[in-house]
Amino acid sequence: MNTSLKKFCETLFKEDGFILVDANSREYTIGKPKKDIPIKLKILDKSLHYKLLLLPDLYLGEAYTNGSAVIENGSITDFLEIAMKNIGRGETNIYAKTIKKVFGTYRYLTNFNFINRSKSNVAHHYDISEKLYDLFLDENRQYSCAYFKNDNDSLETAQKNKMSHIIKKLNLKNNQKVLDIGSGWGTLAIEIAKQSQCEVTGITLSENQLKYSQNKVKELNLENQVNFKLMDYRELNEKFDRVVSVGMFEHVGRKFYGKYFEKVSNLLADDGLALIHTIGSVMTPRDPHPWITKYIFPGGYTPSLSEVAKPIERSGLIISDMEVLRMHYSHTLRHWKERFLGKKDEVLTMFDEKFYRMWEFYLAGCEMAFKWGDQVVFQFQLTKNLTTAPNTRDYIY
Repeated sequence: MNTSLKKFCETLFKEDGFILVDANSREYTIGKPKKDIPIKLKILDKSLHYKLLLLPDLYLGEAYTNGSAVIENGSITDFLEIAMKNIGRGETNIYAKTIKKVFGTYRYLTNFNFINRSKSNVAHHYDISEKLYDLFLDENRQYSCAYFKNDNDSLETAQKNKMSHIIKKLNLKNNQKVLDIGSGWGTLAIEIAKQSQCEVTGITLSENQLKYSQNKVKELNLENQVNFKLMDYRELNEKFDRVVSVGMFEHVGRKFYGKYFEKVSNLLADDGLALIHTIGSVMTPRDPHPWITKYIFPGGYTPSLSEVAKPIERSGLIISDMEVLRMHYSHTLRHWKERFLGKKDEVLTMFDEKFYRMWEFYLAGCEMAFKWGDQVVFQFQLTKNLTTAPNTRDYIY
């Protein structure tokens, strides 16, 4: 093996460690493994000797997915925990940083999330299979960060906490019109209708989610109160008293932030209030993760606070409140991952081993990004004037 990869690993791993086995079956002790039987990363493809040096953010995920990198004496979660603990919010090396910048710039210049592209991006992830999501989501199919009042809350409890927290922040009044942008499987919109006498409209770009939501509304006899539509937020021309969006803003695309908040402002009544819940980064703006972008969320991007604040200000909206949810998504992803792994046999009846490893890497990698990296969740409460939202947070807590 080219010693550059060994030296790179030794430079990166200062805490804990692992055994690196190269494609020539030579073993190297990296760092200071804490376990008597250390975790092993076995490389089965010689091209990974330089690929992992140049762009580990892409090639490690690909190698684990296709089986050319194998973990022994532990799981991919165990390995990523050690890796992310050492990397933290930094870059792995100058090579990876440079290549990510090139890829990121190219993607920014060529990626336009117009309506048709946005619909295609959504279908890539959300229209895979209804049965897949039933394997690991909570009973209400909420595919966004839960709210853990206690670390040992069940996933179901934490997801109910999340809905309650958001609904309180919306400060709903009877007979208001509410819009849910990116309504998913309809759970939040339906819960708003249950808890209030509001008229709720949910919009989604996923045909599968639309059908599920409409069937759920019929089942609950809420057809006079809740309406779901297959449409893009840019196609709406109505006024709403409340606008809520959970886990959709990540798919808007940096070029369209201005358009998005301008549209939210236009959709809101003068005394209206919006609550935008999105994954974000605590770092300065950086390039998107290449593996996640290529295989999981094409067109997706998690913004830094600075990238969101300016378009909000330009739209005329006011940030009346803001909350940063830090470890909540790490806990959420851990629950999803454990449920997913526990249903391996069922996953393999729908997909192949390669898909299973890809999703295991996705869930474990994101869990560690929220635990050790730069990822958080922002909740922005937005108004058009200074008097719409209450002056204290008492109404929330």
